[in-house]
Formats: sequence, C-alpha cells, structure tokens
Amino acid sequence: MEEYNKIIESLNIKFIRSNSLNVIRSVKVSNFYDVQNTVIQVKSGVIQITEDEIAKKGDLVFIPGGKSVEITFGDSDTTEVTNESFINDRDSYLRKITDDVSIHTIQTSFTSVTFDAKAFDSVNFFNSLDIPPFIIPEQVEVNEAIDKIYQESLGEKPGKDRIATNLTEYAVIEVFRHVLEQKLFVEQIATNSNYFKDPRLIDIFNFIKDNLSSDLSNKILANVANVSEDYVGQYFKMLTGINPQDYIEYQRMEKAVELLRTSRKSIRAIGSEVGYKDTAYFCRRFKMMFGIPAGKMRRRDSLMNV
Repeated sequence: MEEYNKIIESLNIKFIRSNSLNVIRSVKVSNFYDVQNTVIQVKSGVIQITEDEIAKKGDLVFIPGGKSVEITFGDSDTTEVTNESFINDRDSYLRKITDDVSIHTIQTSFTSVTFDAKAFDSVNFFNSLDIPPFIIPEQVEVNEAIDKIYQESLGEKPGKDRIATNLTEYAVIEVFRHVLEQKLFVEQIATNSNYFKDPRLIDIFNFIKDNLSSDLSNKILANVANVSEDYVGQYFKMLTGINPQDYIEYQRMEKAVELLRTSRKSIRAIGSEVGYKDTAYFCRRFKMMFGIPAGKMRRRDSLMNV
C-alpha cells in the first residue's frame, strides 16, 4: 500500500465545475467524451454505460478524462446520437436544475462533478492508468461530498472554490480506494503505474508540460532523460504503453481545450501556443481527436455544462 500512498500524494486535484441536470428526453450518446474527469451521482432514474452496467439512484458513474464511452441517460424512448450531435443539441436532452425540489420530480436526474487529476502536475492520472468508465454502488460519504460540492458551486461565499476542491479531492481518493479495495482493473494499474518508479520519466513529463509550444522531438526528450535518441521511444512506451509523440499530441490537445474554455484567444493563437504552426492542421487533428471542431468546443464548453 505504500506505493499507492506515493501515487495519491503525487496527485494534484482541481475542481472544475458541478451541475445538477434533469434528463428531459432520454438519449444514448454513442461516443461520450471529455478531456476532464467526471463523476456522476444518479439522483433518480437510471444511467447506463454498457448493456450490463446500469447505475440507479445513489450510484456513481465515473468517467475518466480522455475515455470514450457509450452512455445512456434515461431508459424510455431513447434517441441515439453521436457526441457531436449531443453537444450541438444538448438542451433538447438535459436541463439545469435550479431548485432542490425539481430534482425528485422527473424520471432521471443527476449531479455531476468535473475535475482534473494530474500526477506530478503533468499526467492525466486516470487516463494514464487506462481505467475505463465504471459504476460505483451507493457510497453515502461520497454522495454527501458531491452534494456539498454542488451547493458550494451555487453560492458566493468566500473560499467556495477551495472548499469545492478539498471535497473533490476527498471524493477522488475514495473512488481510487474503491478501485483498490474491489481489486478492479488490477492488470491495468500494475502495468501502467510503472512510471511512478522512474524519475527520468517524470522529468520527461514535466519537460513536455512546460514546453508544449517548442520542439519536442525524440532527440530533445532523449537529452532530458539522458538516454539515446534511438532508445527513448522504446523506453517511454515500455513504461507508459504509448509512444512519446502520441502522448505529446494528447497533452497539446488537452491544453488547447483548456485554453478554448478559459480564454478569448483566437484558434490560431491557441494552436501556436500548443505547438502547431499550421492552424489548418491543428484544426484537423483537433476534430479527429475530439469529434467536433475547435470552435464548437469553445462555444459549447463541456457536455455537463448546460
């Protein structure tokens, strides 16, 4: 367990947003996707992520950032749509709850908390472990934390973001404890937590995070890790399961999403800031990765931010 304590201590958890939503029209999203992590607390009705995995009142649905999942909100007269169609027309399916009464008066409703969880302030933790979306049976303490996070997000009291982040940190650690206690995804965690043991790889992660706009060729990475250029790709993939250039592109796109959602910079400027000199190429790669154009990501923000 000492190794897992080190992993938890390395995490930088940041609360992003919380919403409570009514499902006003049942919908199945064939490739639901977001770069940030989301935990969904079912308030009423059902949410389904596979044919056999159905979350009911009190259960939690955990969706790691960067993982595509087929997800169904509600269970009657379901419309099946793609992720892009859902984003374009989400107000037809979800409606924000504005009071504590309405959440219990319809068939399906839920509260979501969206957050970042970075290991060593650079690696998307749950994505790096290759953990798929999963359901957690009702846990009273976590549900209470989610309710408090949502209430804090509604208010204007001093320190609300700090409290929301602290509560999110607690909820995330409880999720990870559940994974360990139930021995879920044992093989993935054993294989993909190797990078916590190698400081050279952490140096590479941190260098990439700090230099997204610069040349990040294997030659440069080899110098950072003090290994040969011929070996650095094999070394990186051996410990992470992916090649370094694929990892770099994901980090660049993740940063691009953050900038689209939090700044008014042009798409050209954002592409350049994350290492793409050719704006058209940046836009093509963005659409290929997320299924929607960069401009729509800016206008629509997050699937859970109605």
